[in-house]
Amino acid sequence: MMSLPYSLKYSLGPLILAFITTLAFFFEPASGQYFAYDRYAIQGLETWRLLTGNLVHTNGYHLLLNLAGVVLLWALHGEHYRAGLYLKVFAWCGLGTSAGLYFYAPDLIWYAGLSGALHGIFAWGACMDILNRMKSGWVLLAGVAVKVIYEQTVGGSADVAALIDAKVAIDAHLFGAMSGVLLFFLMWLTKLPFRKTAK
Repeated sequence: MMSLPYSLKYSLGPLILAFITTLAFFFEPASGQYFAYDRYAIQGLETWRLLTGNLVHTNGYHLLLNLAGVVLLWALHGEHYRAGLYLKVFAWCGLGTSAGLYFYAPDLIWYAGLSGALHGIFAWGACMDILNRMKSGWVLLAGVAVKVIYEQTVGGSADVAALIDAKVAIDAHLFGAMSGVLLFFLMWLTKLPFRKTAK
């Protein structure tokens, strides 16, 4: 039976992220207006949107879906989620997602939501599992790769799009997952003190 990483040092990061995104939702529509990823606003030097666009959502269903993702990933590999590290990984994956959209998806003008960054955290966590000799890490990494390739080939879910009242930003998922893997290798190559974490 899987034991969950209930310790505050592993759950604080996800709790902080959930709190910030929920708080942002209660300030809609102003938070979306000033913080969502908006290509034209970013070109006007509102560069904070590269990060904050990951924190706002289109509606309550969108927020709940992404919060469920936060909880699921914590359950899968929360033992790697020391609070400071988790928030840094989120920030870099969020920035990587937005930078990928800005430079390689010029037709996407507006974006909001955690899903891109969550794909990055998923991929990073799977790589951490692999580093710690957990065979499930390979399964998780393969799973996120298959999901991203499927979306790039077939497109996003129409049902999810209807639920969140926005087109599913499949390119955000792609760039988020790529950011997570790249971040892991950069941390590994720069000799960041990776160590096996125990619950």
